[in-house]
Amino acid sequence: MSNIKSLFVTRLYHALLSEHGPAIDAAEMEASCYAIAEDDEAGQDWCEENGFPGYTSYASLTDLPWRFPIFADLVKSLDKHVMAFAEDAGFDLDGRKLVLEDLWINILPEGGTHSGHIHPHSVVSGTTYVAMPEGASAIKFEDPRHAMMMAAPPRVKDVREEMKPFIYIAPAVGDVLLWESWLRHEVPMNMSEDERVSVSFNYRWE
Repeated sequence: MSNIKSLFVTRLYHALLSEHGPAIDAAEMEASCYAIAEDDEAGQDWCEENGFPGYTSYASLTDLPWRFPIFADLVKSLDKHVMAFAEDAGFDLDGRKLVLEDLWINILPEGGTHSGHIHPHSVVSGTTYVAMPEGASAIKFEDPRHAMMMAAPPRVKDVREEMKPFIYIAPAVGDVLLWESWLRHEVPMNMSEDERVSVSFNYRWE
């Protein structure tokens, strides 16, 4: 009898942020994101200069947990989620820890996209979702083996999820997604008239 198994699995962690750490008030988090975006002139300038749709604090602010206590509470929750993901991934951390490297706000308007990318120099990356209006774009993950599929035919439409070349995840407010930082991902066009708000982050091995 033939034996076919799956090898070299790519893990994607999807949970409620509230499963670990203090409860995070979604309305307060959303208000905090907008307050920071309004005051962050350096971030606004960077977005305009680089043709970045909407707003991100990625290139301008490194101290969100210091500015607003709600972000400090968020980090406490994220630390525990990342620990759970690391355990599932079987990481041998050799007595060291995965620690927060950076944390930033994303506000994506109607028609905005975030093109495909990875997060170099980090181990675990992720996003938690603050505002996801109806029609807001999912996050799209790409099979990391694409560069090696020179002559492979396309997959049938109803192929099993783990064999699809792209996976779309439509998270809800209060969800957290984690993945290894080498996994290429993007945010397709936001089709909602309202803004899509999220907080993304990287963890490094220290």
